[in-house]
Amino acid sequence: MPSLADQLHSYRPVLRAHCYRMLGHPQDADDAVQDTLVRAYRAIDSFEGRASLQTWLVRIATRVCLDAAQRQRRMPTEAPPGTAAGPFQPTPSEEWVAPIPDAWLPSAAPAPDDHLALRSRVDLALVTLLQTLPARQRAALLLADVFDLSATEVADALDWTPAGVNSALQRARARLDGLPPAPSAVETAVVDRYRDAFARYDLDALVALLVDDVTFDMPPIPLWLRGREHVAAFLAGPGAECRGSAVLPVRGNGVSGFAQYRHGGRTPWALVLLETRGDRIAAVHSFLDTASLFPLFGVPSTIDPESTAGAMRSGRSHGLSG
Repeated sequence: MPSLADQLHSYRPVLRAHCYRMLGHPQDADDAVQDTLVRAYRAIDSFEGRASLQTWLVRIATRVCLDAAQRQRRMPTEAPPGTAAGPFQPTPSEEWVAPIPDAWLPSAAPAPDDHLALRSRVDLALVTLLQTLPARQRAALLLADVFDLSATEVADALDWTPAGVNSALQRARARLDGLPPAPSAVETAVVDRYRDAFARYDLDALVALLVDDVTFDMPPIPLWLRGREHVAAFLAGPGAECRGSAVLPVRGNGVSGFAQYRHGGRTPWALVLLETRGDRIAAVHSFLDTASLFPLFGVPSTIDPESTAGAMRSGRSHGLSG
């Protein structure tokens, strides 16, 4: 029979996903999970079995995250669109929503009920929108629509009233009405083509793969672009410094992408995640905090272009094992 510690730790992927949705950053989420497991181990004698062990742990994790949320400010990965001219002045990386490797997440089938559709989503659009909600409203939404707790159960977890919870849920769900659908899961071929074109820096091929209203962002630089014309201008202008980059496949937030290295593999530059729509690229997220993200995603700080070619041919994606 599994030990108590093993039982608690088996819920780590579920807790990571929950804390990531609450806090918007993988390091913050992992810290919250560690705190949750320590608190749970110390308080296990108080677990009476009236709810499942998962629900009990999620309630503890929610309180941990609410405490953490009071100390943070999180920038979105999108904003009103700008131009390819910038600005290019970076801001602190820890203030931004950041990606999470797929290997950290639980495997979950899409929920059959519409109101539980959030259960299988950790895409950047959702996580970014969640960070714009008041923390307790965000917690109520996740407890109800991811873990299927009743308004009474949510109220008990958050020291609230059922009426207050129902009001918060109504406001939060209204904010989600404009959320785009989750990125397509059938995206391998187009991502492979984009990755190959980027490694060759074939601008015509890159631009041809973009949808007309493609979005482009580059945290922690506050650069947001919308539209094929603006993204093409950036790729041909400031982005041209990426010519000669090497790439390695990665997966995060339920989509594919690549780790980018400038100067043929010598300089770590970006963790790029690509969202697709049909057979085109709908969003390009380039995260520049390689010091944190490359170790998190299990990719090296530099690479040999010869070994990169083998990884690309095999389609091997990198990530951190749970």
